[in-house]
Amino acid sequence: MKKIEFETERLILRPYQDSDYAAWLAGLQGRGMSSGPYDEGRPRDLSGATEEWFREWILGFREAADADDMVILGIFRKSDGANVGKVELITILRFDYDWGMMGYHINNQYSRRGYGKEAVSAAVEFFMDNLGFHRIELHIRPDNLPSKRLAEKAGFLFEGTRERFAKEGGIWLDYDIYTRIKQEKAGCH
Repeated sequence: MKKIEFETERLILRPYQDSDYAAWLAGLQGRGMSSGPYDEGRPRDLSGATEEWFREWILGFREAADADDMVILGIFRKSDGANVGKVELITILRFDYDWGMMGYHINNQYSRRGYGKEAVSAAVEFFMDNLGFHRIELHIRPDNLPSKRLAEKAGFLFEGTRERFAKEGGIWLDYDIYTRIKQEKAGCH
């Protein structure tokens, strides 16, 4: 797997490392109360979030990246190293498709500061230019307006709604699909 690390004006995006445990934990502990159905808020119980658990968790990320199944990147603020959140890309299908699904999460103490747009915009460009993805989708619940606004600000276009697309809690739910498709350079087919 290629080296995956890049910077934006205010952020560094890269795979988690063992040494990121304290920043990752501080990011979780610093969350405020949940402000809505799509804001996880502060976790109630972090007793299982030990350094050993964290090392095993990110080892799974490395293995998934090596298999070209999934890439998960921590989002770190340049100014102080704070773990602002994460972005992930799951490979749906390679072959003649190079199709992936992207997700993102910004810890709520860092929301409404533009970090999400900055990270998602840079990540999708990196995934297309450096990891060879042609089509990247976001799967967003129809009532998740903040995530839909972020998708649009990051250049994703609404493609449609997939009815009863994913099962959560035993119920099949609809998802709105937002896409970015790699623009071919002039003269390419």
